[in-house]
Amino acid sequence: MDLRHLRYFAVLAEELHFGRAAQRLGISQPPLSQQIHALERELDAELFARTSRRVELTAAGRIFLPEARAVLARAELALTIGRRAGRGEIGELRIGFTASAPLATIMPTLIHSFREQRPDVHLTLREMNSHVQMQELLDGGLDLAFLRMPDDPALADPRLATLEMQREELLLFLPRSHRLGRSPARQRVALAELERDAFVHFSREAATSTYDQFIELCRQAGFRPRIVQEAREPATIIGLVAAGVGLTVMASSFANIRFDNVVTRRLTEPAPSLATWLAHRPDQASPAIEAFLALGAATRPA
Repeated sequence: MDLRHLRYFAVLAEELHFGRAAQRLGISQPPLSQQIHALERELDAELFARTSRRVELTAAGRIFLPEARAVLARAELALTIGRRAGRGEIGELRIGFTASAPLATIMPTLIHSFREQRPDVHLTLREMNSHVQMQELLDGGLDLAFLRMPDDPALADPRLATLEMQREELLLFLPRSHRLGRSPARQRVALAELERDAFVHFSREAATSTYDQFIELCRQAGFRPRIVQEAREPATIIGLVAAGVGLTVMASSFANIRFDNVVTRRLTEPAPSLATWLAHRPDQASPAIEAFLALGAATRPA
């Protein structure tokens, strides 16, 4: 059944006048009459009783009218949904992130902005470490991922496309009572000076890239760190530093987690850094993904 026939029928049912209905539809009267006759032949039912003076709905026409209007409404809704989906205004995005990513200001800023601009796109946020996120992207379990890694993850797997959103310097976190924390003048510390110190850090399972980066930095400094306690949450790690369990090296955004007796020191140049990457698979693009990436590109610092 042609939707055009239903639309013509509904307008004529409202006007009950072929001339006025044709004017509303932007056509001449003869084509309107032809289309109504075609619809009646398809239904094998007379929908209008016509005389030289008036047009009225028949009993069949009155029964058919609400059904025709319902079909037209559903068709209009389908068109609206299709257009909005094509513009990335509705749908779902599955986004992965590391436990530390929300502390880097770029992720919460981007999520907040996207929700405001596209409130009808449902965001499913899943916390997992960067390497698990990469596998989920490749397997199709995620649409986008906020990865925290020192180097571009696309170098490890060229099937990924990445956008560097933010890069942070790594800092040394230590108790104020530590020999290097008591001297405000010591603003930079060489890792080699910490060979005999104990460390607390993320477990490798919780933050594979961050853990591997720390081990490699210490190796380059000539020692293997003595990690006496591991934890999954950054606040827990800094709390252990405050308790004097050990030192830690983490991204500068973690300095927002305040403990009165914890201070930070910069590492000697070239200062190591950790980046937040927004990653996706180009061959699994959608309008919603493209809209998120475009906003990400506009949001990240210049």
